[in-house]
Amino acid sequence: MHILLLNEYFPPDTSATAKFAAQVAEALSVNHRVTVLAGRPSYDPDARHPRYLLRREVRGNLAIERVGSTAYPRFEMRRRVANYLTYLSLAIPRALSIPSDVVLAMTDPPIEGIAGALVARLSGRPFVYNIRDLYPDMAVGGSIVRSGSFTARWEAMHRWALRHAARVIVLGEDMRDRIVAKGVDPARVAVSRDGIVIPEILPSPDNSVAREIRGNFRFALVHAGNLGFYGAWQTLISAVRMLENEGVGLVFIGEGAMKSQVEAMAAGCRAIRFLPFRPASEVPLVLSSGDLHVVTVKRGLEGVVVPSKLYPTLAAGRPVLGVAPEETDVVRMIRRTGCGIAADPDDPRSVAEAIRSVMHDPERLQTMARRAREISFSYDKVKQLKIFSDTIEEAVHG
Repeated sequence: MHILLLNEYFPPDTSATAKFAAQVAEALSVNHRVTVLAGRPSYDPDARHPRYLLRREVRGNLAIERVGSTAYPRFEMRRRVANYLTYLSLAIPRALSIPSDVVLAMTDPPIEGIAGALVARLSGRPFVYNIRDLYPDMAVGGSIVRSGSFTARWEAMHRWALRHAARVIVLGEDMRDRIVAKGVDPARVAVSRDGIVIPEILPSPDNSVAREIRGNFRFALVHAGNLGFYGAWQTLISAVRMLENEGVGLVFIGEGAMKSQVEAMAAGCRAIRFLPFRPASEVPLVLSSGDLHVVTVKRGLEGVVVPSKLYPTLAAGRPVLGVAPEETDVVRMIRRTGCGIAADPDDPRSVAEAIRSVMHDPERLQTMARRAREISFSYDKVKQLKIFSDTIEEAVHG
């Protein structure tokens, strides 16, 4: 069959959705024709494109079409919105002119799912909606926009798109619960997580990168990944302040929209360090460095954002500290499998007590590490992409 995939970002864009769209397109093109309809690269791209109206590249069963949207750097919101609007104004007419058996839309820009539903509706094709970030819930919960008449209209349009989707593919059980609560038939909602490549051999924790990250901390908490608005940062930092004289340290590795605010929250605390991202080749060594790896979601955003950093942590055989509500996938997994410990994202004392409960218990930490590694094989990339592919085929063939 012929699959039309709509997402503004695609490599050389470096966003997470661009990388995942490329993975999906490559996997689907093994057995099907795939046309990706993207915009000009604008998300920290490795390469920039000159102006054009339409650009097409073909690699076997995979065709990549790019409409000539604006390509302003993403850091100024008004210009980023200009990229969104010019992409949609060019992509929707082009999508209507491309014959395909199914329309698959992701969530860049945030109303891409609504655009995909419109294209599918006007052209009489089935629609599959892959929700990477749940809007407008995410924009409201992250204080990006204020709740009001605008977001109410956005939500109404989003529910219209959900009703017209033959299948909705989400990242976790908590997101599935959110979608079902919006009135979508549970039978039409599939969970396909961000799969990972499971390393056969794990590096020794006693390596130069791990030693550099840990510094002088006797017990190291590591958060390696994006510092976005979704985390319970103040709770986590307050908990570490309580443990500052007990040898516990927290290391943030990475960047993100909230980094400056998080640095301000941590000002003056000797137990907290900030380090830049390491090269991709060193990621296994980074993952080997923490006694506990932090995955955090603040209350109100459960099911709105599903941190993908959880899965490489499991594959690395490292215990997880879930600072998140009980309804989140990470806490459900911890409770079900024993791969880590969980604490209330609103209560720094509960986080500190959770850390104290394991920091002097190496046998328990080893058990959690073993369970993490064991369950990681369920999230192998090949398995998760097969779920994704099967769901699209079901949408077309019933």
